[in-house]
Amino acid sequence: RSPLCRREQIQMTKYIIAPSILASDMTQLGNEIAAAESAGADWIHVDVMDGRFVPNITMGQFIVEACRRVTGLPLDVHLMIEKPEEHLETFAKAGASTLTVHVETCPHLHRTLQYIKSLGCKAGVVLNPGTPVGALEAVLGEADLVLVMSVNPGFGGQKFIPESLARIKEIRKMLEALGSSAWLEVDGGVSVETVAQLKEAGATAFVAGTSVFKHPQGIEAGIKVLRDYLK
Repeated sequence: RSPLCRREQIQMTKYIIAPSILASDMTQLGNEIAAAESAGADWIHVDVMDGRFVPNITMGQFIVEACRRVTGLPLDVHLMIEKPEEHLETFAKAGASTLTVHVETCPHLHRTLQYIKSLGCKAGVVLNPGTPVGALEAVLGEADLVLVMSVNPGFGGQKFIPESLARIKEIRKMLEALGSSAWLEVDGGVSVETVAQLKEAGATAFVAGTSVFKHPQGIEAGIKVLRDYLK
C-alpha cells in the first residue's frame, strides 16, 4: 500500500484538533485512533522522541505505519530527535502527512524543510520554550506549519507555560506580515482552561493528548469540549 503522505491531503479547516497518541492506551491504539476520528479529530499527532534530544524514548516509523493502516486522517509527525534529516525519508514512506523538525536540531534548517516537501509531505518547524522567536525568521517562508511548544518537550501531561501566549502572538504577526497561510500549532497543556486563550493569540492547530485520551467522559467528550471553544 502506498504511503499517504501527500501534501494536498491536509484539509483546510479553520481550526485543527490533533489528538496526541502519546496519551492514548497503546494496547488499544487502533481503537483509540478510530474513536478520535469518529469524534471529529482533524489530524493524529505522533510524538517521536529519541531519549537524546529530549529525556524520553517513545515511538518511531513502525508506529506511524500502524497509524496509517487504521486511519485516513493526516498524520502530524513531530520529530523530537537529533539529526532528523537522516530519518525523514523513512517517516514519509511510513505514511506521515506532516514532518515537523526542531530549530534546535537542524543546522541546515532551510534545506531540511525543502527536503521534507520533496518527499511529498508538509514541512513543519518547532520552537522549544527557551528558543527565541527570531530563530524562525529566516525559514518562515518555507514552513507549512509552525509548532510552538508550550511545555518543555519530553513528557505528556505537563503544565502549560503562560509565556507561550505572547510567543504565539508574535509568530502570528510574523506570519501575517509574510502573507503566510502556515498553520500555527501549539503543543503542551492544551485543555479547556487554555484553548480559548490560544485561539485568541492566533493559534490555528491544537495538539491535545491528556485532555482527549484521558478525558473522564471518554475521547468523544474530550474532543467535543475543545471543539465547542473553537467555534
